[in-house]
Amino acid sequence: MAKNTYKIKNRTTKKRSLFSLIDSKLKIESFFEQDFPSKYIPQVLFITFLGIVYIGNNHWAEKAIRKIDKMEAEVEELRADYTSLKADYMFASKQSEVARKVKKFGLQESSTPPKKLIVKRGEY
Repeated sequence: MAKNTYKIKNRTTKKRSLFSLIDSKLKIESFFEQDFPSKYIPQVLFITFLGIVYIGNNHWAEKAIRKIDKMEAEVEELRADYTSLKADYMFASKQSEVARKVKKFGLQESSTPPKKLIVKRGEY
């Protein structure tokens, strides 16, 4: 019978992470060898300012969109109210409805047509 043995893997190849790969390509450490490069401070501050403005603009736009959606829902509700009130008004202003409502005051609809009065030019 054969003897059990373990294989020892050769670990000479190193796995490199994404960040170590980026660090080796950009060589960021060479910027900080002597001292912090103060010549880049204005650019860093400007990019930071642009980032803050971008984030603020995004929040403002989202807030405006929510407000617009809320207003659209309110306008739709008011439009529905307007339509129903207009329909009620049109129904209540029909001649038969007006005659029915004023009947309780003792008024009735005239059965004779109105007469046209003609006034000559100098009489009045």
